[in-house]
Amino acid sequence: MLNLKKTILAMLVVSLCLVFLSQSRNQNAIIIYSAMEQFRNDELQKQLNERFPDKNVYVMYNSTAKTAARISVEKEKTDADIVVGLESSYFEKIKDYFEDNQSLSSIPYLDDCLVPHRKYVTWERTFGTFIVNEKVLKEKGLPIPTSYEELLDPMYKNLISMPDPKSSSTGYMYYLNLVNQLGEEKALAYFDALAKNVKSFTESGSGPVKLLIQGEVGIALGMTFQGVTEINNGHPFRLIEPNYGCPYTVSGTGIVKGRLENQDVKEVYQFIINEFIQYDKQNFNPGLIYENQVSSLEGFPLDVSFGNMTNIESIEEKERLLALWKY
Repeated sequence: MLNLKKTILAMLVVSLCLVFLSQSRNQNAIIIYSAMEQFRNDELQKQLNERFPDKNVYVMYNSTAKTAARISVEKEKTDADIVVGLESSYFEKIKDYFEDNQSLSSIPYLDDCLVPHRKYVTWERTFGTFIVNEKVLKEKGLPIPTSYEELLDPMYKNLISMPDPKSSSTGYMYYLNLVNQLGEEKALAYFDALAKNVKSFTESGSGPVKLLIQGEVGIALGMTFQGVTEINNGHPFRLIEPNYGCPYTVSGTGIVKGRLENQDVKEVYQFIINEFIQYDKQNFNPGLIYENQVSSLEGFPLDVSFGNMTNIESIEEKERLLALWKY
């Protein structure tokens, strides 16, 4: 009986020590909320581990909407130290919880990519295209659609995927583009009709192309750079510029208020916005945001027509339109 008590006591001591060590690590951890796709987050995590082997840095995927909602509630007390790739209209809503930090950036931004209030820096400009899996459509004997109107044809039932505008900035840019192009009433009627052919409104912007890769759908309303990447990886995809122009959105990166006092967090943040940003734009999303920007992404289309994206940075308009979204 005595031995049993000693064993239990020893186990309790060990457990308490583990809890203490875990809490200590968490206190020293640098938490990054990222709305980027997982393969980009993986690359960021890899480079952070290599550059800062003595720091506990963790890149955690959080969708645009979830990140904004969480910080709106938690404010400066949020677990996150840094936020990467948050769509600009959401950043505008929570900007008061971030440091004035553009002086930390050495990137020569284009004039239209400078953030006047300096609470975040521009991370990327993302535009979308129709991305089709030619193999899937060919096997079903279906033509490749070239317009939004053609997507409504019943022959494409359960063959289309689009990001959910409520959780994805990519989904919202398609939604807003058609509202601006068709007018609100006609755009809502259009999406009511399109929903009959949509197999999945995905939580993330990368979701539709993932379904395209798996052969579960034949048409994705997705991000151009992701489609190009998968074409270069050997997938039988084709990009189709939408008939109302390519929708686009802009996202930003910021450091939570109070975190600049932590030198470790500051160093990590400066690495992200000065060095990793260049790697990311060169290899993943080449949408132009700064001078002398280079890209190694073969086949990325730069000569495209952009859609009407009036109010893309208005959080009020976004919240109003999302309240009308049914899916």
